Amino acid sequence: MTPGGTSGAPGVVVVTGVGRYLGAHVAARLAADPRIDRVIGVDPTPNPEFADLLDGVERIRLDLDSLGGLLADLDVDAVVHLALVTAPDPQHGGRAAMKEQNVIGTMQLLAACQRAPRLRKLVVRSSTAAYGASFRDPAVFTEETEPREVPRGGFGRDILDIEGYVRGFRRRRPDVTATVLRFAPFIGSTADTTLTRYFAQPVVPTVFGRDPRLQFVHIDDALEVLHRSVAEEHPGTYNVAGPGVLSLTQAIRRAGRVAVPVLEPGLSGAAAIARSLGFGRYGLDQVDLFVHGRVVDTSRLEREYGFTPRSTAAAFDDFIRAHHGGVVVTRAQLAAAEELVLESIRQVRSAVRERP
Repeated sequence: MTPGGTSGAPGVVVVTGVGRYLGAHVAARLAADPRIDRVIGVDPTPNPEFADLLDGVERIRLDLDSLGGLLADLDVDAVVHLALVTAPDPQHGGRAAMKEQNVIGTMQLLAACQRAPRLRKLVVRSSTAAYGASFRDPAVFTEETEPREVPRGGFGRDILDIEGYVRGFRRRRPDVTATVLRFAPFIGSTADTTLTRYFAQPVVPTVFGRDPRLQFVHIDDALEVLHRSVAEEHPGTYNVAGPGVLSLTQAIRRAGRVAVPVLEPGLSGAAAIARSLGFGRYGLDQVDLFVHGRVVDTSRLEREYGFTPRSTAAAFDDFIRAHHGGVVVTRAQLAAAEELVLESIRQVRSAVRERP
């Protein structure tokens, strides 16, 4: 038994979202745990990239709306819900498909869990995006802090809905230990997310006059917390982040990238240029984070789990080591960066001239 928990690991565990990195690695870790008898991975779209990793996991190709019979027939003890989409993908239905997966999918999963008589543990992936990001925010969020404003981004709004449904489930099934994990953005040598792609690009758009404070959690520490949440008893809601903070300019400087400041209204234009250069997708969740930042208190996690993730700076440095020298700024990319800077200057001058 690891520090901070109690014995009593579940016998049969279902993990959703094993077609993605997080779900696949959590399922593999649980399957290697001798305290757990059986791990079943559920995903509608199997990913051959994780075939070897999931060798000890029973894989079932299934949508979340078909889980009801499975949970009852297999006498499932625990469910780990990781099948969330963090950013809309225009090639796979955009925002509508994202909400269908996150909100409707979670509703269907919880309905299946409610009908599973042997179920005694539920672990749900959440996000610090639940707190939103605005100029009214406190310096540090605790688990009891209510968001000052409803998040503008789709993922943040989805997270609020998901946590609301989990609260309802807790009232209906008080016999089930429900754990909600609000993760800071993932980072590390193996993480591939919107955020890591943002910092991996050679020219990084930032908001003129803003230097938000950021927190990250190393992907390996996130896996450890998820593992302990299944193998131990940790009811409640927990912030999961690396101690300490990095400002955005510190992070860009440590990564050896070039910051391109733009006016806030022009950030969507910067994102469009970034997409055209193959730098990935951006949504309002990320834009607001880069404007206002977000810092959370993790003392509850450290106290109840007996575990402290590596610091935000250490997690970011691991990411840097993996990407050092991996990106070369081409002449075309530098020209695009220069154009962004010039456009930002033109916008500032225009705004100054228009003032009465």
